[in-house]
Amino acid sequence: MPFGGPDWLALTQEPVLEPEIPICDPHHHFWDRRPEWLPYQRYLLHELAEDMNSGHNVRSTVFIEARSMYRPDGPEELRPVGEVEFVQGLAAASASGLYGPGRAAAAIMGHADLKLGDRVQPVLEALQAASPNRFRGIRHSVGWDPHPDLAKRDIPGALSTDGYRAGARILAKMGLTLDNSPGV
Repeated sequence: MPFGGPDWLALTQEPVLEPEIPICDPHHHFWDRRPEWLPYQRYLLHELAEDMNSGHNVRSTVFIEARSMYRPDGPEELRPVGEVEFVQGLAAASASGLYGPGRAAAAIMGHADLKLGDRVQPVLEALQAASPNRFRGIRHSVGWDPHPDLAKRDIPGALSTDGYRAGARILAKMGLTLDNSPGV
């Protein structure tokens, strides 16, 4: 039974508390055949809908970038647009009501490399075009550790670089949000 898989999760059943309270799940991911160390390789709309419809009153969710479904080619800085395109499609499927009353990915947080500085604007515009009604901003994880066994999401001191700060100003000017939460 792999850690994190559905069999492992089913070992403990918790009661639903206060099912009348409406919930927005503020952080989830989608991926299929994720090539990383996580043992659960698929979490898409069917799996999320099962979780959303498990007794709690989950009305909506916010998708947070997961480095999944990136474009396989084209300019490196535009590859994350593929993930937002993919999630926009899943969100539209959820909005059909076919998967239950909750709305998956009612808001989408993509990824753009703020270290691009002023050159990040076309990337942000492409992300907005990929999801004109749900895209709200980006997650740019800046965690870093010298230990060789730990994932390194960015360079040491990323927040203090001139490029990152210039990119953050562009993000703010466009009215978009920034999430610095660490990622796996």
